This record gives sequence, structure tokens and C-alpha cells, in this order.
Amino acid sequence: MSRTRMAATAIGLAGVLAASQAQAQSASNSEQEIALLKQQLKMLEQKLDKLQNQTAANTAATAKARQEAKAEAKAEARSEAKAALANANAAIPVKGPVAPSGVVVTMPNNRPTICTADEQNCVAITSRVHWDVGGYNYRPDTASTVPQKLDSGENVRRARIGIVGKFFGDWNYSLIYDFGGTADGFGGTGAAGGTAVGFLPGGGTSGIENAYLSYTGLKPFGGKMAVEAGVMDIAWTLDESTSSNDIMFMERASAGIIAQNIAAGDFRSAVGTRWWNDQLWMGAYVTGPTTGAIHSASSVSPPGSSEQYGAVARIAGNPVSGNGYSVHVGADAEWLIQPPRNQVTQAQTLTLSDRPELRIDPTTLISTGAIANVSGAQVYGVEAAATYGSFIAQGEYYWFNVDRTANTGLPPLGASSLKFDGGYAQVGYVLTGESRAYNAASASYGGIKPANPFSLAGGGWGAWEIAGRVSTMNLNDQLATAAGIAGGRQTIYTAALNWYVNNNVRFMLDYLHGDISKQASATSSVNTGSTFNAVAMRTQVAF
Repeated sequence: MSRTRMAATAIGLAGVLAASQAQAQSASNSEQEIALLKQQLKMLEQKLDKLQNQTAANTAATAKARQEAKAEAKAEARSEAKAALANANAAIPVKGPVAPSGVVVTMPNNRPTICTADEQNCVAITSRVHWDVGGYNYRPDTASTVPQKLDSGENVRRARIGIVGKFFGDWNYSLIYDFGGTADGFGGTGAAGGTAVGFLPGGGTSGIENAYLSYTGLKPFGGKMAVEAGVMDIAWTLDESTSSNDIMFMERASAGIIAQNIAAGDFRSAVGTRWWNDQLWMGAYVTGPTTGAIHSASSVSPPGSSEQYGAVARIAGNPVSGNGYSVHVGADAEWLIQPPRNQVTQAQTLTLSDRPELRIDPTTLISTGAIANVSGAQVYGVEAAATYGSFIAQGEYYWFNVDRTANTGLPPLGASSLKFDGGYAQVGYVLTGESRAYNAASASYGGIKPANPFSLAGGGWGAWEIAGRVSTMNLNDQLATAAGIAGGRQTIYTAALNWYVNNNVRFMLDYLHGDISKQASATSSVNTGSTFNAVAMRTQVAF
């Protein structure tokens, strides 16, 4: 109600009152009556003002109460919504953190790699190609020497492609196939442990080189640990633990190859574990046959053999190391527990042999032949290496023992065991100043990474390395007896020049001089030895 309307109402009331009073009072008192009316009118105006103020206050209080009621209702609704959401979440199983969506593609060392954003799951493509070209100047000592000639030519030593990766950070896997035909210990002429199928001109067979699963989530005693199983490269001996992409010569020394072929080496089925830290490495594996080996009962030619199994163990370390220098020492052991057994004749045999540290021609120059009645074999070795700046020295030596007391229904042959031995020593020097870093995970030395990769535009010339090695292997024992073995004694001197174009390409040039001392049989002194010189070059691409 407006102030004007309220005033008019008051005046009307005052007029009515005045008229009634006028009737009761005398006209002579009109002035007093007017004064009294003014006073009453003023009191009415004050009451009206108070009433108006009270009305305004009530309106504001009502609006505030409405706002507070709305806010309280909203708060209560929010609380009820939160309670409902909490009840709904309580009914849903708790899950781990959600993995980031999307992937990251990288090219470490030019290897195509796809990983999740958290790098806990990865898959990468890996490959290597080793193509060899070379020739021999071979001189047999006599007309009865076998062979009379070694063939020059070329050979795809390794041609591998596959994938490697990991799941959830700790599960590692590898699947690699080798299309090359001359993998050591993998079938072919003279491979230890029997005969294989699928011969190729290079003396071997193609097949699965790696197919294994490894768990690395355990970290006991302040180090790292891997538990693995499948077909893999067994990190047994220093030379074998060094990748074929990083070795200083085109081939490893014969003594190590012959030792590994018994129950270790490439393409080997195995299950085992290894533990390491910066100074110490320890590992042990139970091993089976190699990929492609015949181990099913059969009467076809060649007859099948029962599955062989053995075991290997190695302890090695880097006890002395510093800025630009290191010392490595280690010891190895290998046991052939169950030799391959022919399912038709029940014979258990073992062949120790190797080609002359080159794979252009597949012919072996030293070989025990099939040692009959073998019940088991053992190999014990020592290893040592040292680096100083760009210089590295490395050597290993092995002692072999072959037991011939097999319980196969066949009589034992002569003495109960045969003993052989062999080893190598090698040195290398990088002319351009790079050095080989120590790899604690395999207790071996890595390859050379050029500080200035070759580039006509950039002026770099890569890295250049020279190396030399002498190796020896003696496969003779108990000569001049019917039970003896005349496998031959081999000594080879090798000089090498290696050009590391970049991290993925390398060219290797090797010169070999070999002397083979051999007689026709254990009871014959007729010399069937030979000498040879060879030059070979390897083109290597790997990532």
C-alpha cells in the first residue's frame, strides 16, 4: 500500500470522527478540536509508517527464508546423489588403474617398436643378416687326406627375423626364425648329439632360433632375476654370451663351439634361471634337444632318437671396474645326462666336431666321429677378459670328459672315458677410440658403437677395429689303442679388420691360417693332416 493512499484513508477516518464529535461538542470549541485532530492524525501517520516498515521487513525475511530453503534442498539433493553413487560403486568390483589410451611408436637403434604410453607393454621387430663371401687355399698333406679340397663361395650365415617384447613390464618374450643354413649345433654335418633332418647346402637347417618366455619381476638380494623357458640362446661361456652381432671374428673359436653343442648353444630347448647385479652373474638351466632334432621313435632312415637332456651352470663377474677399465672372470660347467638314444639299435652316440672357424664350406676337418656307448659327458671351463680404454683381451679354456659305460645292452668300448681339451686367446683394439661396454645381464662385453657414423655429408668414417686370435682344439685320446679316438688336433691363427659403419651395419674381413694334425685312426700312424689359408668377408645388417 502506498503512502498517499494510507494518508487519504487516515484523513477520511479523521473526518468521520470529527463529525461525530462535532455533534457531541459545542461549536465554540472548534479550535481545540482542530488541534486535537491534527495530533491524532500525526499519531496515525506514525502508526502507518511503522506498519509499512514491518511489512517490508516481513517481505525480506520471506525472500531470505525461500532462498535458504532452496539452498538446503539442493544440498540435501547433492547428499542423496552422492550416497546413491557410493552405493552403486560399492556394488562394482574394484579395478586397477586404467591404462592410458593410445600407443607410442619409437625406433631405438632403428628397431621399430610399439609401446603403450606407460611403456609397460611393447612389441618390436628384430632382424639380422650375416652374408659371407670367401675362399680357401687348402693343402692336404697326403693323397689319403679327407677332404682333398675345400670349396670357395658364399653363404648366408644367418638370416633372422622375429619379434621381441614384454607384457605388464615384467613378462618378456621372443619369437625369432632363422632362415640361414649354418647355425652351429643345429643339425648338419658333424653336429654334436646325432643326426638331424632338413639338411641345407651350408651344413645346417633353418628353424626357430628363439621362442621363449621370461619373467623378470623378482629382484632378490639386491639384484635382478629372470626365470625363463622355451627355445633360446643359452648364456653359457663368455664367447656364447656375446651376441653374434658383436663378436670380433666371423666365427667363434672351435673349442667353445664344440663345448656348447653338447648341451647348450643356440636353438636349445631349456628352462632355468639367472641372477645378476653389476658385479656378479649366476645362472643354471636344464636343457633338451635343439630345434628340429629327431626325438621321436621311428624305424625310418635316419632312425629316431629319444630326447636328450642335460644341464649347464655358469658363474661370472666383473670384480674390478672403473672409468675406462674392467676385469672379468668366470667358470662354466656342462653335463650331458641323457645322450640321444637310437630307438632301433639302442645305441647312444656323441659326435664332437667343428668346421675350421669359417662356414663357407660345410666340411669338418676335425671330428671324433660317432663315439659309441656314451652314457654321459661333462665339460668344465674357465673364462677371463679385461679392457683398458679401446683395448680388450679375452680367453677361455675347456676340459671335456666323455663316459662310455652306457647301460644299453651293448658291451662298453675299452676305457670308461675319453678326455679332450681346447681353448683360445684373443685381443682387439679400436683404432678410432671407442670401447666395449660391459653387459651385466649376460656377463659379457657388448659391441662397438661408432662415435662418428659413416656419412659423406657429415664427414664421419665410422669405427675401425683390428683383432687377432689363436685357438686350439685337441680331439685325440688314447692313441695307439683300439678304444682310442683320433679326431685330430687343430690350431688356427686369425687376423681381423672390422669396419663399423654405424650402429646397424658392419663389414668384417678375416684372414685365417690353420694347421690340422690328424692320423687315419687311433691305431694307424698314417698322417692325414692338412694346412689352409682363407680370406673371407662378412656383410652384416642388424637391428
